[in-house]
Amino acid sequence: MTKKTIEDWQALAEKELKVSPDTLTWQTPEGIAVKPLYTEDDLQGVDHLGSLPGFAPFTRGPRATMYAGRPWTIRQYAGFSTAEASNAFYKRNLAAGQKGLSVAFDLATHRGYDSDHPRVEGDVGKAGVAIDSVEDMKILFDAIPLDQMSVSMTMNGAVIPILANFIVAGEEQGVSRDKLSGTIQNDILKEFMVRNTYIYPPEPSMRIVADIIEYTAKEMPKFNSISISGYHMQEAGATLVQELAFTLADGREYVRAALAKGLDVDEFAGRLSFFFAIGMNFFMEAAKLRAARLLWTRIMQEFAPKKPSSLMLRTHCQTSGVSLAEQDPYNNIIRTAFEAMSAVLGGTQSLHTNSFDEAIALPTEFSARIARNTQLILQHETGVTKVVDPLAGSYYVESLTKELADAAWALIEEVESLGGMTKAVDEGLPKRLIEEAATRRQAAVDRGEEVIVGVNKYRLETEDEIDILDIDNTAVRLSQIKRLEETKRRRDAKAVETALAELTRVAQTGEGNLLAAAVEAARARATVGEISDAMRAVFGDHSAEPKVVSKVYGDSYHDDPEYQMIVSRLSEFKTALGAKPKIMVAKLGQDGHDRGAKVISSAFGDLGFEVLAGPLFQTPEEAADLAISQKVHVVGMSSLAAGHKTLAPQLVEALKAKGADNIIVVVGGVIPRQDYQYLLDHGVAAVFGPGTNVLEAARAVMDLMQGRLRNV
Repeated sequence: MTKKTIEDWQALAEKELKVSPDTLTWQTPEGIAVKPLYTEDDLQGVDHLGSLPGFAPFTRGPRATMYAGRPWTIRQYAGFSTAEASNAFYKRNLAAGQKGLSVAFDLATHRGYDSDHPRVEGDVGKAGVAIDSVEDMKILFDAIPLDQMSVSMTMNGAVIPILANFIVAGEEQGVSRDKLSGTIQNDILKEFMVRNTYIYPPEPSMRIVADIIEYTAKEMPKFNSISISGYHMQEAGATLVQELAFTLADGREYVRAALAKGLDVDEFAGRLSFFFAIGMNFFMEAAKLRAARLLWTRIMQEFAPKKPSSLMLRTHCQTSGVSLAEQDPYNNIIRTAFEAMSAVLGGTQSLHTNSFDEAIALPTEFSARIARNTQLILQHETGVTKVVDPLAGSYYVESLTKELADAAWALIEEVESLGGMTKAVDEGLPKRLIEEAATRRQAAVDRGEEVIVGVNKYRLETEDEIDILDIDNTAVRLSQIKRLEETKRRRDAKAVETALAELTRVAQTGEGNLLAAAVEAARARATVGEISDAMRAVFGDHSAEPKVVSKVYGDSYHDDPEYQMIVSRLSEFKTALGAKPKIMVAKLGQDGHDRGAKVISSAFGDLGFEVLAGPLFQTPEEAADLAISQKVHVVGMSSLAAGHKTLAPQLVEALKAKGADNIIVVVGGVIPRQDYQYLLDHGVAAVFGPGTNVLEAARAVMDLMQGRLRNV
């Protein structure tokens, strides 16, 4: 395009706008300036142009024909309650058009605890299916042929016992491990950054990753040994550049760990897979997947593989959970449809679409059907499968692909300068940057700078209740304990003891493969908890020190009158109280998702509260003891895993039993409105659901404190 033509457009645009069109430039959270107009001039220096699908650097897709040859795999991430209930749910979904299984495990299983462990009373069966032994795994896949069905399992902490149980369940179904297909997430570095369902410290955790890659490379040629996940990073608040950079840097670290085991790169590289979140920035999300393939090829070329497949990035995607809102929830159907289209235009290999009610509770069969049909309609009615790469050559998308790749590469190089991703995680760089980004975005939403329809704009005057799936946690736990007891009664105790001792020996000496030893233990009917504990005895438990970023939320407000009014009110309250108002933000049970807790801690600290960020995985009793010893005025329990009806009342009772019922308890997070009254009836002073404005929450907490002070 000639300079004269561009000048003509600028003049015409200025005439329409009455100001320069430069005022329309949008600064994204990633720091990328998105212009209102892109032309062929913006493609200067875009080196990936001209590449074809199926050829390096695979910007246009890892397969030559992409969806024109075969559509993406439709998956639904699901699991809840017992293995029997989840199995029935899977069968109905498969009959309705789903093509692969993605298993969600409960948090007790994620953290390597059996269902009878006292620390998991509120977690069993709530945010996924409870698996304690091979007996549960066999029921989970009953009458689902594992030689024909691809199974993806989101598991990191207890990855060894879960994969071992899956292998043995396959054997006992008559399917040898070399016939099993699917993916195990096995991405522990991401857990240390954001999701926190780890068990062991980083060094032994990386050994577990490498042992699984080694075992599957030799024994399970159809199985993906790792799914390197950026999804949970974006859910925790990462920008797209951060998600892209840290995910690929994790991948590079895992390749190095596998090579250190003596494997040839071509033995395993083709079975590595990735997992990205797809949010609401439509074109940037599509460009992100294109940039990911481009950069992964660049990274893998460092290891000089001989097979072209070793350079390919293949990915599963899931629509965003954090973009879903509790308010006006049917809007979530529209959000998910746009996100699904973006993932498809970006070239994903498989896709899970979230149900519209997942900001509130586990999906119902009704909501899951809508989510699944979203993909079926995309495949069969929109025509997107007719052309290999519809976005190729777009001035905007190609330019955006390069900008994302360049920005992510700079961050990857920063990680390298620290000594790689394990060192960067140890030093806390990724976690800090992600938490700052999350807090910054929350401030933008609270201020209305980022519009969320139905949340901070176009609000409904009244919200209708929707049907939700409510799991009877007590009944599930009792059912699991009964099967556990029966399994232990029927097994050969000596064989279990011998197998677990061998697993501990492998962990201690470094001789042998942890997964191979765990398979023998699972075959003898050792439980998930027992296998985990056999390694805990050697590796120990990882315990993270909670840290909170500061001056991010407050700096976003500057001289905002409402913000300053709350700061002033807190200062006056401090004088009246004789001390700074003190709040403890608590995470109870095995829920490691701490984005909300960290954002609240950071924002309340900026406002003027003294904030104590409680450690992860506390019991209600431990939280009560800490709150009393630290003389807090308020405990704010953050819940994202559906354990609130068990854990919050237990916390209230624990405080009361210790003579500290003057401490106010409030609860926030993913909590259905139908549960609010239950919590209030059981001693909770206030409930803050998803989408609550932080300043509104701060005002409400101050009102409660002042009311309590007046009544003393």
